[in-house]
Amino acid sequence: MAADAFRLEGKVAVVTGGSQGIGRGASLALAAAGAAVAVTNVPAKREDIDEVVEQIVNAGGAAKGYDLDVSESAGVRPVFDAIAADLGGVDILVNNAGVRRNAPAADLTEADWDFVLGVNLRGAFFCAQAAVAYMREGGRIINIASQLAVTGVPGRTPYIASKGGLVAMTRALAVEWVPLGVTVNAVGPGPTATPMTANTTPEAEAALLARSPLGRRLEVSEIVGTIVFLASAEAGAVTGQHLLVDGGWTAS
Repeated sequence: MAADAFRLEGKVAVVTGGSQGIGRGASLALAAAGAAVAVTNVPAKREDIDEVVEQIVNAGGAAKGYDLDVSESAGVRPVFDAIAADLGGVDILVNNAGVRRNAPAADLTEADWDFVLGVNLRGAFFCAQAAVAYMREGGRIINIASQLAVTGVPGRTPYIASKGGLVAMTRALAVEWVPLGVTVNAVGPGPTATPMTANTTPEAEAALLARSPLGRRLEVSEIVGTIVFLASAEAGAVTGQHLLVDGGWTAS
């Protein structure tokens, strides 16, 4: 295998939630591999978007920032149209935008449920739908799922349901879009140190780490290599998979 096997020159990658956490890491890693990156996030994160774009450009890469709230379905397609016009197409989508509402199942409201599923599952679908309209042979869709898609913990029912649905959707789209030459896969990170997990209570953190063979949270840098692999030509025969990068969580 050539040393440059995982290079992405000439490709345009879109990363939702691309300015924080795993999304930020993915934006930087895809740019380092040679892709032009559309860094997207909600308008309130515009300062973060601009910081990531600036970091990529200063390193010699190509990037542009876009405001995108994936829960607003009507606004998704226009943003992808703008990205394709600005950067020359869409070859790679990383569906990373994600939220959570932690509470006992008996206390969850309809608004809690709709908020989490609206971003994590419905939002991911409409982004995939918008992206695939521009993709041809070699297109790559990578959904960021979770080890919680295949396990359970108390107090996170909407998040777990959304990630389980995302994995099922990954399989369905993979089969449907094979004739287009587009692969669809999911990455299942284990507990990872990101801004979204920073407010975990000490008790929940201790319980979480006690279940992990590594005994620590993963770093974003330990996740993004799998994303770059799935975006590359070398992953052309990989589709419909949920690749767990969970530090052994689901093996124990």
